[in-house]
Amino acid sequence: MAISEQLARTIIDPHAYSRREIVDEAFRTIRAESPLDKAEMEEFEPFWVVSRHADIKEIERQPAVFHNGDKSTFITNRDGNERVKALTGGEPNLIRSLVSVDGDEHKALRSVVFPHVTPRAIKPLEEAIRGIAREFVDHMLGFGGECDFAQDVAFLYPLRVIMTVLGVPQEDEPFMLKLTQELFNNADPELNRRRAELSPEEQLKSLWETTMELENYFAAVTKRYRENPTGAINSLIANARIGDDYLNHRQLMGYYIIAATAGHDTTSNTTAGAMWALAERPQLLRQMQDNPEAINAFVEESIRWEVPVKHFMRSAVSDCEIGGQQIRAGDWLMLSYQSGNRDESVWADPFEFRMDREQNPQIAFGYGVHVCLGQHLARMEMRILWEELFKRLKSVEMSGAGERTISNFVCGPKHVPIRFAVN
Repeated sequence: MAISEQLARTIIDPHAYSRREIVDEAFRTIRAESPLDKAEMEEFEPFWVVSRHADIKEIERQPAVFHNGDKSTFITNRDGNERVKALTGGEPNLIRSLVSVDGDEHKALRSVVFPHVTPRAIKPLEEAIRGIAREFVDHMLGFGGECDFAQDVAFLYPLRVIMTVLGVPQEDEPFMLKLTQELFNNADPELNRRRAELSPEEQLKSLWETTMELENYFAAVTKRYRENPTGAINSLIANARIGDDYLNHRQLMGYYIIAATAGHDTTSNTTAGAMWALAERPQLLRQMQDNPEAINAFVEESIRWEVPVKHFMRSAVSDCEIGGQQIRAGDWLMLSYQSGNRDESVWADPFEFRMDREQNPQIAFGYGVHVCLGQHLARMEMRILWEELFKRLKSVEMSGAGERTISNFVCGPKHVPIRFAVN
């Protein structure tokens, strides 16, 4: 029995994700009634909806069977798929990045940066990141008791951190923020390139324009760092080779773009979501101040809670069985991290923000060989920000209605109005 068309349309609707409870309720029903089943809509290729934590992990641990790059890595209709292929010369993804390649190519690309983002490798960055965190805590407290935490802090602090690590000049940060938001929030008229409601065709055109603008910027970055290499991540990418050759154009640009955009946007969404949770739960701030050693648990729960990347698609390359279902070669699958992180069989009270979880095997960073390359840096920068902020906050509460971005791929709070007092 296929998933009902109403449920299928809900879980791919960008507007539904801006009201998270709608999507959560849809996936609650899917997990209970059709935890691994097909969605069929006329304008989309049929796809399996993978809603359970265990099934997502099982697929992610088999990268040779379930490919990232054979088809689009995020949900796109048939017409959109054909338009992307026309723009890319036949490739199914607009950007050829770590999340859209497989096998030896993925391994080679990942090895460019991986040694530089392990917990040991990033430990020397802690002092510099703490300095940035203090700067933004001062910035927040300078608003005099009220601010929009998403706009005034959460979008800006992770941006400064990742741009520093990449080697992007501070004066280029507004430009990078603008293009990041355009890339991930193309369906949101407040944040997309045209600042308007766009048709699917217009959305793709805008995405292509944003991608080209990013590529033009990074072409200059490549030239600069090949002439004068440094230890910055962008320099490592510029000078990376597979065998005897530099990365080709699409590999190079995809690497820059995923590092700059995903390295910022996912962390900013999680940070904003954590503050939203705090502002609605006064006991959480007291709990953290009374138990500062629980900071890592707070960060991990905020990652599970916000789930900034809502899904990735995978393509089966051979017949297999997952969750009692027969998957055929060529089948397309949606791995819903939003649903997997609310799985009742893994977490007690999954719709509650809880600090007392003995285990928190969240999969918001993915799992297996494609697990997020920057996960340790993201955890570090969030931990440091909260350590600095909790020392200075006396109280915090919402001062208006929060708002989320309109997106079914990367989504999170875009407005978190808060009222706060300081110690």
